[in-house]
Amino acid sequence: MTPLEELQKRIQKLQETMQQDNIGGALLVQRADLFYFSGTGQNGHLFIPAKGDPILVVKKSVIRARQESQLNNIIPFSNWDNLIDLIRQAIPTSSKLGLELDVLPANLFLRYQKMLEGYQVIDISEKIRQIRAVKSNYEIGQMEEAAKISTAVFNHARNIIREGLTEVELAGNLEFHARTLGHQGAVRVRSFNQELYYGHILTGENSALVSFFDSPTGGSGLNPSFPQGAGAAIIRQNEPILIDFVSVLRGYMVDQTRIFCLGQLPLHLQEAYRQSVIIRDKLAEMGKPGVMAETLFDKAQELAARKGLANHFMGYVEKVNFVGHGVGLELDELPIIAPGIDTPLEEGMVIALEPKFIFPGEGTVGIEDTYVVGCNRLEKLTAFSDDLQTL
Repeated sequence: MTPLEELQKRIQKLQETMQQDNIGGALLVQRADLFYFSGTGQNGHLFIPAKGDPILVVKKSVIRARQESQLNNIIPFSNWDNLIDLIRQAIPTSSKLGLELDVLPANLFLRYQKMLEGYQVIDISEKIRQIRAVKSNYEIGQMEEAAKISTAVFNHARNIIREGLTEVELAGNLEFHARTLGHQGAVRVRSFNQELYYGHILTGENSALVSFFDSPTGGSGLNPSFPQGAGAAIIRQNEPILIDFVSVLRGYMVDQTRIFCLGQLPLHLQEAYRQSVIIRDKLAEMGKPGVMAETLFDKAQELAARKGLANHFMGYVEKVNFVGHGVGLELDELPIIAPGIDTPLEEGMVIALEPKFIFPGEGTVGIEDTYVVGCNRLEKLTAFSDDLQTL
């Protein structure tokens, strides 16, 4: 269970932010946010007043919520009127009330808006995401444990990759191995209509195939209803095998990518891979508190262009406009390492750096590791050889 002291510190940060902005309270329903502030992922509403104790109102399962959460005030949901009465008793009707408007479905928002007549409903999601972006020592410890699963998955890949294996067969073997080590299975993504199953395990030209997913890689998937990730492509000699795998333990995740090959990659792909390692290491060296996220992206683009690889960097025709992203309880947390993002790095932020180069008809090469912002640089959480994995 998430320690009570940990929950109290998180709640206190949100309350201090709400007090500064004259917000009366926040009503949270999104599962990752619920878990972050309450320690349980059961279906319910968490009301956090700007001053006073939070109340967790649970639809299902209140029994499990009381077992999983260290919060004191956990009650069953009886009806909507009772929930609204609890809010009215805690804060004046004229108050600002924060909701997670970045993820709340419109029909549910309209229901809340009608029931909360008199309150000034505002979006609290950005403030929550900013709080969640800076991890505590407890959270970093969870991610260090998740990184051990990631190392085991990549070591396992070395033992099972063989010619003739399909992407989905390789993916299934790696996913099974990760599950035996405690991987929870689900990879949470906050952005609307974005979804992911473990990661992207792709080979050859299929690893250069784009998809709807906000990633430099996509893959074919097995059918158009889920058009990304592992498909029926067959592993062959002298082609890149991309394993971009998200390892999740007790809710917390790390993101890591390595390139494998049976035989030898063409020389220009080997050089592009080498440049991806150089870019990652340079960004890790630069990434200290106070440095703007856009500064890291600009440096990555500069280094790619200097080697004549700008056209292949983070996509070919349809590029993504970032080189890193925050991770934690969700895969797309803050900060985003992208142009125009003038967010300064803070000690304790956790970032996945993923410089990659896409070559249509040939495949993808690149590297990804998860780092925590330390006092002088980014400190790596994931551990596996940086070498191109030639088998």
